[in-house]
Amino acid sequence: MISASPAQPRCLHLTGTVGAGKTTTAYAVGDLLRARDVSHAVIDLDELHRLWPAPAGDPFKQQVELANLRAVAANYRTAGATYLVLAGVVVRDRHRYEDALGEPVRLCRLRAPLSVVTARLTDRHEPGEERDWHIRRAPELDGLLDNAASADLTIDVGDETPEQVAARVLAATGFAD
Repeated sequence: MISASPAQPRCLHLTGTVGAGKTTTAYAVGDLLRARDVSHAVIDLDELHRLWPAPAGDPFKQQVELANLRAVAANYRTAGATYLVLAGVVVRDRHRYEDALGEPVRLCRLRAPLSVVTARLTDRHEPGEERDWHIRRAPELDGLLDNAASADLTIDVGDETPEQVAARVLAATGFAD
């Protein structure tokens, strides 16, 4: 089993606009780490704030997400996960995730052409209000991510397979080497 060196971040956080491939890539990174016999856990941050309605004062449910992340990450660490792979949007509040984890993260943005993002969102969501919201939100969020420039690195993706993107992410970040 491979373990982390002291200087290397043990948390890889994939960010990007809705439909950029964060969760799909995170699962593919997990598959590659498993093939390398690297102890890890994959956390889809969307699942940590899946509740309705949103709490008052927390419209994007980030406080709920961070509280759940703190608990889930601690449980995974206790169970033996050396590395964590997170998938979720981070614009300017990286420090809040690092605080919740109690350690630094390597933040990697996945950037896909908006035409690819729109096609993915159209395939993922049934026609209606939710799909329309995601399609409107994608370019807005992409612009916020451009302006924030908070990622350690950005990987441009397009029609590659999740496995190809995951391999590029691991090669570019040096994560879990």
